[in-house]
Amino acid sequence: MEEIVVLIVGAGPSGLATSACLSVHSIPHIILEKEDIYASLWKKRAYDRLKLHLAKEFCSLPFKPHSPDSPTYIPKDMFVDYLDDYVKTFNIQPKYQRHVESASYDEADGKWRIEAKNVLTGGVEVYVAEFLVVASGENSGKYIPELPGLDSFSGETLHSSEYKSGAKYENKEVLVVGCGNSGMEIAYDLSNYGVQTAIVIRNPVHVVSKEIVRVGMIFSKYLPIFIVDIMTVLMSKILYGDLSKYGIRRPTKGPFYLKATAGRAPVIDVGTVAKIKSKEIKVVPAISSIDGKKVLFEDGAEREFDVIVFATGYRSVANNWLKDFKHVLNETGMPKNDFPHHWKGEKNLYCCGLSRRGLFGVSMDASAIADDIKKVVTEKLNK
Repeated sequence: MEEIVVLIVGAGPSGLATSACLSVHSIPHIILEKEDIYASLWKKRAYDRLKLHLAKEFCSLPFKPHSPDSPTYIPKDMFVDYLDDYVKTFNIQPKYQRHVESASYDEADGKWRIEAKNVLTGGVEVYVAEFLVVASGENSGKYIPELPGLDSFSGETLHSSEYKSGAKYENKEVLVVGCGNSGMEIAYDLSNYGVQTAIVIRNPVHVVSKEIVRVGMIFSKYLPIFIVDIMTVLMSKILYGDLSKYGIRRPTKGPFYLKATAGRAPVIDVGTVAKIKSKEIKVVPAISSIDGKKVLFEDGAEREFDVIVFATGYRSVANNWLKDFKHVLNETGMPKNDFPHHWKGEKNLYCCGLSRRGLFGVSMDASAIADDIKKVVTEKLNK
């Protein structure tokens, strides 16, 4: 059994940022990571053409801004290099291949007991910590919806986390399910390789450019969200026109309001809209059922596909191992407290990176958590 002041679960950007902030305060801590490397989502499960969708000033971790000569929208590989340098700078040393199986609060001694399986040895390690930080992220478990007949599909199915490049699918018919940023960009990438591409757009979605989002985020520091939303929607209408005739409906609520209240991000267009307008990418409605390679849609149309890519997002799986999750999370594994108080729970339990505000939110969470832990530790020492 190992006793520690702070235990962090997860070595993605959230865990790395929290570790750096704790190190600045000279607070002892360890990180447990189930994979064999930090930032595994970025290093192993990101498609080749990915760039950060937000400008670099909104995508840095605490105490380390991006270099002035780096591009405004940083490519995946450059961001991975940034994380490598971040780990070296703060001497972050996670314990890898530790699969946390349970974490519960011991009321008797007022500490957290964490049990983790060492994948290499097969043994179970026990840790006792005063503070526990859930940093496993909102993208910890891939989600694929249950569709009638999906198990009968005779082609290839994959989650967006497994997708790398459209080069593999030349001369094939591919259906992308999901119209978030990943789905729209994957559809664009497939089309660039001459793939016959269709994308399911079921729900209303805001479509904006990177520049529009950047302007909106800057103005949101000074203006009410409803005014920023009016400006953002107006700019989008001027740039893209009426997209409803192409199967893309705009929500009634504004993009920044939806991001703040529901965590629903607008789609940041990388060129997909132009391909939809030119019919290089076909928009289709929700799927009714699947039979072999044949996919039936809600409008009655049907079409055969060789591949289905599910860009249907992820789910937080923290509740699977965090037995006393109620102190900080709700039943879905997301913060029970509203922003901006979402990161702090009861019994010295915290969560980082679950605000649905990307890397900007990660940085805010990590700083707040470390400052709060420092405050509690200092008050305890002064008693």
